Amino acid sequence: MTGIVLTSHGGLAEGILQSAGMVFGPQEDMVAVTLTPDMGPDDLHAKLNKAISSLSNQEEIIFLADLMGGTPFNQCNRILGENPDKKWAIVTGLNLPMLITALGERMGNPDVPAYDMAKAIITPARDGISPVPEELEPAPAVTASASDAPVGDIPEGTVLGDGHIKYVLARIDSRLLHGQVATAWSKSVQPDRIIVVSDAVSKDALRKGLIMKAAPPGIKAHVVPLKKIIEVEKDPRFGATKALLLFENPQDALSVIKAGVSIKKLNLGSMAHSVGKVVVNKVVSMGKEDLATFQELKKMGIEFDVRKVPSDSPENIDDLIAKAESLL
Repeated sequence: MTGIVLTSHGGLAEGILQSAGMVFGPQEDMVAVTLTPDMGPDDLHAKLNKAISSLSNQEEIIFLADLMGGTPFNQCNRILGENPDKKWAIVTGLNLPMLITALGERMGNPDVPAYDMAKAIITPARDGISPVPEELEPAPAVTASASDAPVGDIPEGTVLGDGHIKYVLARIDSRLLHGQVATAWSKSVQPDRIIVVSDAVSKDALRKGLIMKAAPPGIKAHVVPLKKIIEVEKDPRFGATKALLLFENPQDALSVIKAGVSIKKLNLGSMAHSVGKVVVNKVVSMGKEDLATFQELKKMGIEFDVRKVPSDSPENIDDLIAKAESLL
């Protein structure tokens, strides 16, 4: 039987699984995997793999994830990349019409290929979104014609805007581009580009691909090495660009700031725990190198905005540094 894995932030996946059971009754080879606030990406990755191992058919599996670019989607996509020989599929935008259609497909053919199931559920999932009264339905979007699109690269030396790139947010987040960035932060600061700045990620085709797919609609996503953002800082062609920068760790941020990238404030969102690091709040862990880096950044006059999402109340970086000093 084709396996179905539901995955979401919080209890959405479990709730939809329960709702589907009220329609179809108890189902085999269908599991819900949730991301809880205390979990990191690797924790969810392990949880998803455990769920996969519980399914009877390891060849045909469909993942129904809540949010394109969110951690559940990213980890499913990571697993697909790790299993290129498997015919597995992912569909995002998890809702009840989607799952009911999937179960209907499986009832008709228990071994329906995951690819065929994915194709079958997309239209019902979209059509399941319907407003009342009907006049609330937005008019169809008008797409730009080919003639409206810019042609070719901007010639070197061209000055756009005032010739200086604008950083609407510079964030340290070990998860890089995920749901909180793609939705909450992007809506809050309204960039036209999201730029992941990392030597390591720019060389990793799988991670780079995941990030490109996680970009929200209408915003371009790029993954560049450190030296590239230093070049962009001096390039007048980016003068009309509003960029959201993402750093995997504070060391990369310090390196580019020292090289002249004009970042004045860093948003500290998330730093995953690992061996040698201590937990200083719910989402940030620091090691000795991190502690020294933050202390150096403070001496340089860099301000810190310690928040996971825009609606959070900012925490004091000095309190986190003091806690790390006492524990390391």
